[in-house]
Amino acid sequence: MLPRDETPATAAPSSAPAPWGDAASAGAPTASATPGSSDSAARVARFSGFRPEVQGLRAVAVLLVVVYHVFMGRVSGGVDVFLLISAFFMTLSFVRRIEGGRPLGLDRYWLQTFRRLLPLATVVIRGTLAVVAFVFPRTDVAEFRSQGVASILYLENWALAANEVNYYAADHSTASPFQHFWSLSVQGQVFLVWPLIFALAWFVKRRTGRNSIPVLAVCFGLVFAASLAFSVVTTATQQEFAYFDTRARLWEFALGSLIALAIPYLHPGRVLRVALGWLGFVSMVSVGVLVDVQGAFPGWIALWPLLSAAAIIVAGQSGSRIGFDRFLSWGPIVRLGDAAYALYLVHWPLLIAYLVIRERPEAGPRSGVALVVLSVVLALVLTRWFEEPVKRWAWPEARKWRMGLVIVVCMGLVTATAAGWAAVDRHREAQLEAQAERNNPGARVLDPAFEFTGDPNAPVLPQSMGDQWVGLPQECSGLYRSLNATAQGFCRQTPEVWDPDKVVAVVGNSHMEQYMGALIPVAEEENWQLISVLQPGCGFGVEGQSAACREGNEAALEYLKAMQPDVVITTSTRSELMSGEDEHVVTGLEQIVHELTADDITVVGFRDNPRLDFDPTRCAQERSPDDPLCSVSSDVVLGDHNPAEALETIPGFVGVDPTPLICPRGECVPVIGNVAVWLDSHHLTWDYTRSMAPLLHDTLVRAVQVTPGADAE
Repeated sequence: MLPRDETPATAAPSSAPAPWGDAASAGAPTASATPGSSDSAARVARFSGFRPEVQGLRAVAVLLVVVYHVFMGRVSGGVDVFLLISAFFMTLSFVRRIEGGRPLGLDRYWLQTFRRLLPLATVVIRGTLAVVAFVFPRTDVAEFRSQGVASILYLENWALAANEVNYYAADHSTASPFQHFWSLSVQGQVFLVWPLIFALAWFVKRRTGRNSIPVLAVCFGLVFAASLAFSVVTTATQQEFAYFDTRARLWEFALGSLIALAIPYLHPGRVLRVALGWLGFVSMVSVGVLVDVQGAFPGWIALWPLLSAAAIIVAGQSGSRIGFDRFLSWGPIVRLGDAAYALYLVHWPLLIAYLVIRERPEAGPRSGVALVVLSVVLALVLTRWFEEPVKRWAWPEARKWRMGLVIVVCMGLVTATAAGWAAVDRHREAQLEAQAERNNPGARVLDPAFEFTGDPNAPVLPQSMGDQWVGLPQECSGLYRSLNATAQGFCRQTPEVWDPDKVVAVVGNSHMEQYMGALIPVAEEENWQLISVLQPGCGFGVEGQSAACREGNEAALEYLKAMQPDVVITTSTRSELMSGEDEHVVTGLEQIVHELTADDITVVGFRDNPRLDFDPTRCAQERSPDDPLCSVSSDVVLGDHNPAEALETIPGFVGVDPTPLICPRGECVPVIGNVAVWLDSHHLTWDYTRSMAPLLHDTLVRAVQVTPGADAE
């Protein structure tokens, strides 16, 4: 965030905008246009002038974000206002340059922008990494460390989108302390792209001498229309991804640019200015209170806070004692606007760290007030004693390579910190893995003949969850390649086995895929060829499924009938969240079992594992593995018997119930044999399923030997 610019009219302001806009960018006008260009000079003048009310608007917007995050856990629209303001000021700055006949200097603009933004971000990111190291559960460390790197590289929004992060999750204590960097990442990407549009207008003006305003209006109008349409559609179909998708946010920037282009030509009277200011404020503050916008942003509903902010900007300086602009222009509010960047940076990691330390899903009234006050004080201190001195630092501004060096150093400090930390962790984990056979037996402790001889104080494995998901290593090829494009898209295999004893196809969803940790070792020992056709979120059935699941399952069934494996392994039941009585046979599976066994294909059905409403591994790290709150009785989460037993009357179907290995003695616990059982609330870790292999070996071997039509006994 750049300092306000109140330099004399003969000075040229910096062209580098800060996040969420900067009053400096709309500060004093540039040097006079060339002689004989009176029209251009007039246009330059229209786009000049310090706007303290917009600086104050930034303060209001950031306070909305902080208050809603801390107390309400809802979207306020404040971040959307920041995006609009940043484009607003950037547009004013570049239009002055274009209409003043000055070179755009895009290389210097880019260097200057990021050399001013990165130092404070670097301090906050490294500080947050330190907090992660000492406060957060070890299972989160690797993921959050990579998000710190993504944040400094302005890629955090895509990292969150790829992980399908739920921005509206009620329990903020499980959120990433870098999650708020998504908006800064979007802005950083726009700071790279937006100047190219101005470069087009500059080129047109140089070639034709025509006013650049219509060119820019058309360009931003097209971006606005296309991005808003894209945003509405993707928000309706895949909201969690759309929330972080830069493409779904471009229209908010475009609206800010369009307002900047229009505002010199808008001259509302004093009464209308007063009305616009107050109505815009009331509307902007009330959007998160009156409307439950969860799941609706960034679609059309975001027009509400943005148009509210636009009304305040259009109102401008009313000159009235009762105008809302008098409040926005008040010194303390403007200074808080100066510190908005720092306040946005620090408030979220402070909130998340507090929730983790206190083991709470949200802040209470007293702790919330304390967090807000602490965030404001810390933001003001960082702005006064770090950000502003760094911005005034003259040495980097003298040469482009020096600004580039500052950028490289800032990014390097974060990436080097994360890389060094990761290397230390890898070395430590390698040492632990070397002793895992003895110290971390996992499910093997459930074998009555097992005798533990390891270190009872050895750490629980895995130390992090970053590599705890396993699938088959390569796409189906050769004999196992599917001619059905849908099936081939999901098809994976182990390296081709010469003359396999059995060809085993694993079909279903992630609850079947997680057992690859147990299946792969058995397959290697028994000379089986493993193939998987796994569709996320879809049980293996052709009836009662969603359209996408049905299409994928029909393609998988077609593939199996053409390929004719010896055995198909799938999940036979579907557990429901903390509801044992609702466990049932996968809808449509019985029909598939009849079809496959009629083709002499054996079907092995794994009973589903429980679906919990909490993460036992996180609970064990925050409390202890023996804490009763980290365990649950299997009677609560699974039925009193395996519902798929009814399918065992079909010759060629064999049921496998791994529940005793997941919930031994009727208790679903977080740690067994010094190995974390749970990857999350309803998936198992690779380390644990791998430890299940010796105990499942004989059961699986007997199951695949069953011949359809023969007695399963």
